[in-house]
Amino acid sequence: MLPFRFYLITDRLRARHDARTLLPALARAGLRAVQVREKDLAPRALAAYCRELLVTLDDAGAPRLYLNDRADLALSLGLHGVHLREDSLPLAEHAPALRERLRFGVSTHTIAGVRAAAAAGADFATFGPVYATASKAAYGDPVGPRALAQAAAASPLPLLALGGVTPRRVAECLDAGAAGVAAIGAIWNADEPLAELARFADALGGL
Repeated sequence: MLPFRFYLITDRLRARHDARTLLPALARAGLRAVQVREKDLAPRALAAYCRELLVTLDDAGAPRLYLNDRADLALSLGLHGVHLREDSLPLAEHAPALRERLRFGVSTHTIAGVRAAAAAGADFATFGPVYATASKAAYGDPVGPRALAQAAAASPLPLLALGGVTPRRVAECLDAGAAGVAAIGAIWNADEPLAELARFADALGGL
């Protein structure tokens, strides 16, 4: 069972709010898991950005930080885990030391992708885009709640619904079998991010 139900993904190039400023408040409000997803940053800059986040979170009760696609940096920075793309599998290619010390999430878009993530030893997977969203437009049309339900039924992994998820859509995702939800713009571009996080918490029964 996942120790969190809400998975916040960073995207500083699209966000209205700076994660370095907002994350401490979100952490104090109960946020428990964050994926640092800044694909444009070179490794050194990405490591520096993660260190900045860790410093800002030092007094806030740090949530679990997962770094997108860089297991080596996640390990060296002492982060909780790494989040991989489907094409970053199999996890078996990662050194045993990484597997022992890091938790692994995987982005999936099909039932085949979910099964591949499970076979590779992932701890959880995101699945989507479930609903239409600008941040996931490159991944094609939204798959919808029915596909989410089919993936959840076929998955031995906890799935987090991703893509256009709002507090009002949480119940539909949970009814489809999702273990929780993931979000990007719903928080980073919200007029009142803390209030929006609270609405997610209410809909999910906890973060």
